[in-house]
Amino acid sequence: MHLAYPAVLSALLFCTGLYGVLARRNAILVLMSVELMLNAVNLNLVAFDVWLSRTARDTLHSGQALTLFTVAIAAAEIGIGLAIVLAVYRNRGTSDIDKLRDTAENPETEGPGTEGPGGPAGEKAEATA
Repeated sequence: MHLAYPAVLSALLFCTGLYGVLARRNAILVLMSVELMLNAVNLNLVAFDVWLSRTARDTLHSGQALTLFTVAIAAAEIGIGLAIVLAVYRNRGTSDIDKLRDTAENPETEGPGTEGPGGPAGEKAEATA
């Protein structure tokens, strides 16, 4: 088998995952797209390990070992990421990334000394005094 087949498949998987990260609004779909990108990298690691092991017979298969570490890290990442998404969904009622960003940047919840919808904080203090 040629190296081009898994490399092209890996590139397609990675581009699909990148599109999912950039275009999706749901946090769970973004996490799934990140997993797709990690799997594309794993495919590349294994393909290049097999391709390089044909020339040298006494290899340690370091690409496959690195793939196992990547799979373990991906499993931990999806577990923690899903727990965070579920906690945010319980608190805010949505997992839409744009709505979560809007609530984080709400000018009404900013601290003192910042400008809100009514102008500078000094004008509000003078008006109430």
